[in-house]
Amino acid sequence: MSQMDADEEGGKPGDPQTYAIIGAAMEVHRQLGHGFAEPVYQDALEVEFTERGISFRRELEIPVLYKGQHLKSKYKPDFLCFDSIVVELKALAKLTTCEYAQVINYLKATGYSRGLLVNFGTSRLEYKRFIRSSSS
Repeated sequence: MSQMDADEEGGKPGDPQTYAIIGAAMEVHRQLGHGFAEPVYQDALEVEFTERGISFRRELEIPVLYKGQHLKSKYKPDFLCFDSIVVELKALAKLTTCEYAQVINYLKATGYSRGLLVNFGTSRLEYKRFIRSSSS
């Protein structure tokens, strides 16, 4: 699993789909600022995705694989966009390696290759893009 440093906040995302998601998140943050609970940002981002024509599914149950077998537990990402990008939202004062590990593990467990971690809990929107390499 690798994280693309160029895709951290302030950098330009590596693909137009990721760029569109981050742009929508930036608009939500511009409108609401920080300080709300995560569900408020989820609702607002759903509106923004719809307005921008970004295909998404919210809290879709995705099977988790362990040694090739589906576990009884399911994973519900905040959003699955473009049927290929896991989007996890946070509203925290500071992101830690625990949140990074969460996204990395979701990608490993689900088999998806792209993930975004978006944090609305700071005065400036924070985001990290994750790419699961084929060797991970």
